[in-house]
Amino acid sequence: ICLCIISSTIVRADDLAKLQEMITDEASEDEVPIDEYDREHWAYQRIVQPSIPSFGNEVAPEIAGWPSNAIDAFLLRGMLDAGLQPAPATDRVTLIRRLSFDLTGLPPSLEEVDRFESDSRPNAYERLVDRMLATPEYGQRWAQYWLDLARFAETDGYEHDKIRETAWQYRDWVIQALNDDIPYDQFVQWQIAGDLMEPANPAAKIATAFCLSGPDMPDINSQEERKHVLLNEITSTVGAVFLSLQVGCAQCHDHKYDAISQADFYRLRAFFEPAIELKANRSVTTLASFPLTDPMRLYQRGDWRRPGAVVEPAFPRVANLNALGVSVDRNPEERRLELATWMTDPSNPLVARSLVNRVWQFHFGKGLSSTPSDFGLVGQEPTHPDLMDYLASQLLEGEWSLKRLHREILSSSFYQMTSRVLGDEQQRAEWRKSLKVDPENQYWSRFPRRRLDAESIRDAMLAVSGLLNTEIDGPGVRPPLPAELVKTLKNGQWKVSEEAPDHYRRSIYIFARRNLTYPLFATFDRPAANCTCAERVDSTTPLQSLSLLNSDFTREVALHTVRRARPHLVGTDQESQTELT
Repeated sequence: ICLCIISSTIVRADDLAKLQEMITDEASEDEVPIDEYDREHWAYQRIVQPSIPSFGNEVAPEIAGWPSNAIDAFLLRGMLDAGLQPAPATDRVTLIRRLSFDLTGLPPSLEEVDRFESDSRPNAYERLVDRMLATPEYGQRWAQYWLDLARFAETDGYEHDKIRETAWQYRDWVIQALNDDIPYDQFVQWQIAGDLMEPANPAAKIATAFCLSGPDMPDINSQEERKHVLLNEITSTVGAVFLSLQVGCAQCHDHKYDAISQADFYRLRAFFEPAIELKANRSVTTLASFPLTDPMRLYQRGDWRRPGAVVEPAFPRVANLNALGVSVDRNPEERRLELATWMTDPSNPLVARSLVNRVWQFHFGKGLSSTPSDFGLVGQEPTHPDLMDYLASQLLEGEWSLKRLHREILSSSFYQMTSRVLGDEQQRAEWRKSLKVDPENQYWSRFPRRRLDAESIRDAMLAVSGLLNTEIDGPGVRPPLPAELVKTLKNGQWKVSEEAPDHYRRSIYIFARRNLTYPLFATFDRPAANCTCAERVDSTTPLQSLSLLNSDFTREVALHTVRRARPHLVGTDQESQTELT
């Protein structure tokens, strides 16, 4: 077959069609078929809106009115079955701080706290939620979660860590997309095939940088090896982020546990092969369309030097519940359009479940399934599968609006619960019972305590000191580094931004170098951008405390905070001001 294609022999159209059919079938000869047993796993079940639980006399009078919406009803059902009760509501100061850090990554101002505490209107909290969702800070906050998943950085990584001059445009696109609340199905589709869906729209092309945001080695000797590694990394990331499936485990052999064959992996990869054309010593940041000169193949043991059976683009079989095919009439370089559409097709249950689980995780520290990028057999089943499906069905009915999903979660009584012991002895007894019966808080009978992430720590310090620069967009900025770190760097590795106000931009705008994480971020567990990160590590180290006590940055913001506070706390009395300092 290959000789016929490569040679100059003239082939009739009907003969060519037969050849293409033979090529398409080559990789599936020894492939184990998908059966109903494979699809019995919870993640592959179709999304059906479940019935909302109702309660009779089993609910104690003091919590009879607790459920504010369907989320509360599903959670309360689980609590009652475990013999638990929901914790009481938190106070308003705690609630506005929780909401503000959650949605904007910044602490509320004193004026905002006072205004919320004194707002006696019945819908005061709902108005607060809507106001924060409408701020530009919302996109700046939530974009960082997505950039973790996208393994975003502004350099290539590896030894030379070459700068990608336009990489920041993808970061700005994510921020704007979230602030505009573009439907999540479009958000997904543009990142896979935006250049094909809206070729005249620069933003749609920039969105495809998701696929190429990972590490790359432009100066490698073999560009063929480079392309192989890059395509495998794209395929693995797309599977993990959008489908919550570890398809990357099948690049060398059939998946050990999940019904994902090696051919499945390379068929998924085949969608992207015509989208990348590499040139030595040149970074590539967005997808495009290029004609293929060679057939797409499976690689034996994942080795780029061992091409095997020919493959054609196809959707992962186990998740393709309606057995949708890829058009053979469409040009190979355009078939990414079909992948983008299939991803968010109502018959695909994975994308919606994956998103609602991630949003739950970002709000509460862990998802309904605690393995957000692995819904496979070795992943964790959701603690509340009906709640997951309810949220997924609401997402579909709400036209994939992420802000609407936020409102539903934030409007629940559960979100407004306390995370510490309060109240009378009966409430304390219930709290102790909750800790004993449910130490991991799987029944969500109390609000989970969470640490601030690295970016929120820095941004909060800048905000309260009055130093925060709220300028948006543009290339990453480089604040000064500690002198002891500068001594270890190569010349030009971190060129400090010339304009002093740039040093106080929000953390999401700090230059993201793959081989040099900004020290405060590294100390507080920001991930290296070498692979997709679904959940950050929460470490506890002496360096964290020492950095907050002794770093140059801490000293600077502390002095500005004192100067800002002086007139409000001690008036103009110099002796009192000196004591405060």
